[in-house]
Amino acid sequence: MHGKSSKGAPLPGFVGGTIDRADEIRSNPDAVKRSFASPDACRIMLEGLTPRLEGDRLMLEPLPSDARLADHVLLGVDDGGPVFVQLARTLPSAAIPMPALWELIGTLPANEMALYGTARSLLDWHVRHGFCAACGQPTLPEKAGWARRCGGCNTEHFPRVDPVSIMLAEKDGKVLLGRQHRWPAGRYSALAGFIEPGETIEEAVARELKEEAGITVHSVRYLLSQPWPFPSSLMIGCIGLTDSDELTLDQTEIEDAIWVDAQGVRASLLGLSDAPFIAPPPMAVAWHLLQLWLDEQGVSLD
Repeated sequence: MHGKSSKGAPLPGFVGGTIDRADEIRSNPDAVKRSFASPDACRIMLEGLTPRLEGDRLMLEPLPSDARLADHVLLGVDDGGPVFVQLARTLPSAAIPMPALWELIGTLPANEMALYGTARSLLDWHVRHGFCAACGQPTLPEKAGWARRCGGCNTEHFPRVDPVSIMLAEKDGKVLLGRQHRWPAGRYSALAGFIEPGETIEEAVARELKEEAGITVHSVRYLLSQPWPFPSSLMIGCIGLTDSDELTLDQTEIEDAIWVDAQGVRASLLGLSDAPFIAPPPMAVAWHLLQLWLDEQGVSLD
């Protein structure tokens, strides 16, 4: 299974990073050079965007003697020393997680899955930002791979994170779940959508639920978040209340939506034969949104 919190509860995937991101090193070119030259420096081993594992751990290797600092990103420093990842010129699409990848990384400890997620997002960003958005000239990495600078107009570019609201609507002891057309039969999950410029998180939650399900929500509150490196999103989990359960679906966005009570959610999270829907996997933040909601209803998975 994926990582657990200090209390033993499962964590969403890519949550639980412990490495020191070492901003004081990134911003000091001499410190970056010293880190790269350290005998304890190592790098994550990847094949494209797929990690190589040694048992249930990320495979690391010492930096080769011919390795170039300009070709690497400093992910951070842990007890074993500086940890890097090598940049790539081309990569497969980072936006679509494949089932084989879930199986592979699902065995990793939480801190190592988080480290891999960071590396994956950064590698994809570098490949897609080789040219300046301001003038079109080539850019080069700097700040240990946490920025790129344009050689033409000197504009500095930083890795972006795309915020996504993912939410439950609640009414009278039930929550709203939807399914996308491409999902396996029976799979339902929380509704979600990108937060748009000029919106608060709460406004994005209300807009998405109105657009996709035709309901109006209020009393929106935040529950938890999850980095999602496909390619680089931050899932922001919320719940809001609605006074009407009448739905008007935008079927270009979702195929179906259902209201489910606490016992139905519990059966689905446990994978019981009489469950009303197939739940998202525990790696997904939606699973944890549902579990937190069950806790608030006084319903345990035990």
